[in-house]
Amino acid sequence: MGILVDLAEGFINLFQIGADVFVDWVSSIIPLVLILLVFMNAAINLIGEDKVNKFAQWASKYAVMRYMVLPFVAAFVLGNPASFTLGKFMPEFYKPSFYASLAQFNHTSNGLFPHINPGELFVWLGIANGISELGLSTTPLAIRYLLVGLVMNGVGGYVTDFTTSYVCKKTGTELSKTTKSA
Repeated sequence: MGILVDLAEGFINLFQIGADVFVDWVSSIIPLVLILLVFMNAAINLIGEDKVNKFAQWASKYAVMRYMVLPFVAAFVLGNPASFTLGKFMPEFYKPSFYASLAQFNHTSNGLFPHINPGELFVWLGIANGISELGLSTTPLAIRYLLVGLVMNGVGGYVTDFTTSYVCKKTGTELSKTTKSA
């Protein structure tokens, strides 16, 4: 009987933990993301959606812009996860590769810009602690981490483009390489 009671309590405890996490999110990250989305939409409305689409169309022509500059700007200004919303302006074909590049950048920027992805900061701090205990500066590591991340964004973006092309061919799907306003 004790086993059944333990199983029942463990089962309910699992949902209680999930509920506690949800309540924590409702009082922390959800309002933050909501306010960042309101800010982004207000900025887009002030600039004009057509201008933003034209800029995205121009930027999507250049791999360096798609995989390095735009992910950096999106992550630096909006942080993770709100930065992913800027992908809505990318042409459909480039959305997967923009997402892949941005996801990598959100992780490899913590050394210099901890505000971008504070949820992953513990990984960086663990590595940096080992470097500090050796009596070394963490700045060179942070810069290398950022630079390697930018290079890997490009590689990841290209690989994702090839993967997207392959999947489109196999499924007979055609994705636009231009934005709606272009």
